[in-house]
Amino acid sequence: MRCGIMDQFVASHGQEGRALLLDCRSLQYRFLPLPEDVRLVICNTMVKHQLAGSEYNVRRAECEEGVRLLSRKLPYVESLRDVTTGDLQRLGNLLPEVILRRCRHVTSENSRVLEAATALERKDLTTFGLLMQESHSSLRDDYEVSCAELDLMVELGGNGRGVYGARMTGGGFGGCTINLVKAESCADFTTSVAREYERSTGVAPEIYICRTAAGVNEVVAGSLGG
Repeated sequence: MRCGIMDQFVASHGQEGRALLLDCRSLQYRFLPLPEDVRLVICNTMVKHQLAGSEYNVRRAECEEGVRLLSRKLPYVESLRDVTTGDLQRLGNLLPEVILRRCRHVTSENSRVLEAATALERKDLTTFGLLMQESHSSLRDDYEVSCAELDLMVELGGNGRGVYGARMTGGGFGGCTINLVKAESCADFTTSVAREYERSTGVAPEIYICRTAAGVNEVVAGSLGG
């Protein structure tokens, strides 16, 4: 799979109690605050479609085709990072419908990430949660990497008490959602989402209540005792 560096980077550089904003082109990054009274709740749909790897490569090829076509009018464009939503609205007629939707997801997601960073800096979790929901809608409709089980899990999570937002995470076509939930509401959230998901699908999900943690560190001989 022609994947990027995001997962590996955060696994190495993560900090406890912080989100990490990464520029995948320059590799510059900065940390953003996560309030003490919220948790990241991961809901595993238990669905494992054998599509994520191959379809990831297809999506990447589709985006690269969008770059090729747009660069005819915008010669400075080297990746969709260089394309604004305004560019896409103005020149979208140059693109086949499927390519346009793929590019629209990427350009809108780039904007959402920056808006989400601003929301965290302002401690505006309501806006952050709405951006999570918009992100999932874009992944579902324009990028087409969701599935019925993920959409159901996002719907169940988003309707829960004390939930700011929900969206799929990972490569799609199954796997997990991530939910930003008030700490005091996590027990009720876990119970209700598990119950309703199993009622609808006949499958019991796995749900994990998490907090951000430090990235990998060197383990020095003798430091663990024993």
